[in-house]
Amino acid sequence: MDFNELEGIEGLRWSWHSWPTTKPDATSLTIPLSVMCTPLAEFSELPILPYDPLTCSKCGAVLNPYARVDYTYRVWYCPFCFFKNHFPRTYSSSLGESSLPAELFPNYSSVEYAKTFSAGSNPVGPSLSSSSLSSMTSLTEAGVRGPAFVFVVDGCLEEEELTGVKSELLRVVEQLPESALVGLITFDAMVNVYDLGFSECSRVVLFPGDRELSSEQIQKFLGISGTKLKLLGKSPVIQKQSFLLPISECDFNITSAIEELHSSAQVTPGHRLQRSTGAAISTALGLLEGCLVNTGSRIMVFTSGPATLGPGIVVDSDLGNPIRNHRDLINGQAPYYRKSCNFYKRLSQRLCDSSVVLDLFACSLDQVGAAELKIPVESSGGFMILGESFESDEFRKCMRHIFSRDEEGNLKMYFDATIEIVTTKDVKICGALGPCISLHKKNNLVSENEIGDGGTYMWKLGTLTSKTCIAFFFQVNDEHKPQPGAAFLKQFITRYRHGNMGIRKRVTTAARRWVTKQSPEIPAGFDQEAAASVMARLAIHRAKTCHARDVIRWLDDTLIRFASKFGDYVQEDPSSFRLSSNFSLYPQFMFYLRRSQFLDVFNSTPDETAFFRLMLNREGVMDSIVMIQPTLLQYSFDGPPVPVLLDIRSISPDVILLFDSYFYVVIHYGSKIAQWRKLGYDKDPNHENLRKLLEAPELDAGQLVAERVPPPKLVKCDQHSSQARFLLAKLNPSVTQDSTCTDGSDIIFTDDLSLQVFIDHLQALAVQS
Repeated sequence: MDFNELEGIEGLRWSWHSWPTTKPDATSLTIPLSVMCTPLAEFSELPILPYDPLTCSKCGAVLNPYARVDYTYRVWYCPFCFFKNHFPRTYSSSLGESSLPAELFPNYSSVEYAKTFSAGSNPVGPSLSSSSLSSMTSLTEAGVRGPAFVFVVDGCLEEEELTGVKSELLRVVEQLPESALVGLITFDAMVNVYDLGFSECSRVVLFPGDRELSSEQIQKFLGISGTKLKLLGKSPVIQKQSFLLPISECDFNITSAIEELHSSAQVTPGHRLQRSTGAAISTALGLLEGCLVNTGSRIMVFTSGPATLGPGIVVDSDLGNPIRNHRDLINGQAPYYRKSCNFYKRLSQRLCDSSVVLDLFACSLDQVGAAELKIPVESSGGFMILGESFESDEFRKCMRHIFSRDEEGNLKMYFDATIEIVTTKDVKICGALGPCISLHKKNNLVSENEIGDGGTYMWKLGTLTSKTCIAFFFQVNDEHKPQPGAAFLKQFITRYRHGNMGIRKRVTTAARRWVTKQSPEIPAGFDQEAAASVMARLAIHRAKTCHARDVIRWLDDTLIRFASKFGDYVQEDPSSFRLSSNFSLYPQFMFYLRRSQFLDVFNSTPDETAFFRLMLNREGVMDSIVMIQPTLLQYSFDGPPVPVLLDIRSISPDVILLFDSYFYVVIHYGSKIAQWRKLGYDKDPNHENLRKLLEAPELDAGQLVAERVPPPKLVKCDQHSSQARFLLAKLNPSVTQDSTCTDGSDIIFTDDLSLQVFIDHLQALAVQS
């Protein structure tokens, strides 16, 4: 079974493609029943239907190829609840087996509905929050406005860094559609909200940076009171204000304000600069809440240091007090961490309620407080970029990617999304892990056993892209006693606001089969890569509340039970242990996951760990596997590049290695190759082969860097150089200082276990009675 090919059809990766019929049998699999879903996956063929979806009157499932249709009486039977539904008159009178609507075509597991809604219509049905619905109505009545962007700029940036931010913001403002709303806020010890409607001079409203103000207080000081209409039960209308305006009304003022930004840093010896990052974000959110822009907004924060006062403080201004590290977090010696996390957790719920995305662009050689900000950035689906300079290509590439446009000229941004799951009654929904937040909507298909964001059949996403991936977890519903051979179905209904501000609905329906616990279909349907990605998400979810060593112990226990169940062996005889090809890669993935930066936080700051975990929690299966077990390609004179083992023995003086760990791309030159390059042999026409050999990995590395956002760090190093540590730290230490026979291989000085020793221990424990 080609799981990648199947993903190209469904946009789904299942850890198990055949499920046992009882809960105890499913639990004995050790890997949860789960689906990695990419809601807006790109398909070669995706029908866009210009009408409303036809939904079941009882369970809300959308008409799909698994429905049974009676063409004579023009009715269809829902495959989820078996309820009889009538086709509306709008469907063609010639409806028949030879004249099917696209949603009934067997080869379309996914379809997308893109109806243009008229004023006063309910574009998304009864499932979304009332605030989102009311805002949609108001926007329709007032004419469609574009999304809102509030730029929150650190006033303590150095002038060179501020120049880099200003140039990108000016480019963004120039290219935004005229209907897009913009706002500008700067912060240092105070928070400055720019009045973009006042053209006489630059006018700002100042807020204290050391205090946490409520949304109502912020709106009162800004003179915004649109929420009163909402409380009175009337249709909310955006009140006239001048802090968040369409580009068409403030193009000159916003451009002038950005051009006039200057560094307000006041350095006090022995002290850090005063930054009120949390207060600035809270002010930006209060502004958006007051303007009732509930259909998609972004708060984009540009900073180069940690918050030193007010809500969300990371460290105080005294340089005698170092910024927190992992040891401080473990020992409870980070005085502000928990309080700041609680502040941002409250903020993340408000972001969700208002459909606002929080992006963090942090460029600094030190920490900036990304660990505290991870909660609202991740739950809203925002970007997090940790760089070194705002003048770098990395920052410019990220900004241009975020504001890229599709073929029709619309921004490639999808806001205000929800994902709803409908299943047959023999399956229960446990929860989700990814850049989403639970809407706490329950029905009889929602399990009491919560995993991640559970207790619901619907989740909210502030934004999503074609690569956003969410892991959903399920369990067998024993009450309905599924029968072997019978099919069960799942439907993923994704509602979102397209770049043209219209509402779209993507519907994906998939079916799988129940089997007995001894069925050969269970091992045949095991997706090792999807399972490893799911376990990685579960591990970092546990790491929020458990020590890393406890998470690793949990992974080891799970792997031992997995190997014991699916291995072929004679009890108490480790040498007899064998795993079939369907399972053989999974222990290897777990070995590298244990050693990865997601769990082994040694030599990583809390900010870096937060960034790594945020990326793992949103990327698809293939990218997640590269993060867990990096790839290694070998370039030599013998032929085209070939994949080699991620092992110290793969290093050789006469080859070039291209290492890809998703976050780092390393070109490693063997000692002989490096020496020939330094002597300039590649510039000699007689050594054309050497020139081509040196060019090949650089071209491939450039392609890897170009297709990822944020782009990975590109490292070029020679064998035995200091930069080679980026590669050596990830290689399997099969040859160490304790090895008796090295065969001329390089040596890794480490006490870590090698893959072979790890597998030997696993076999010995798995065969125990």
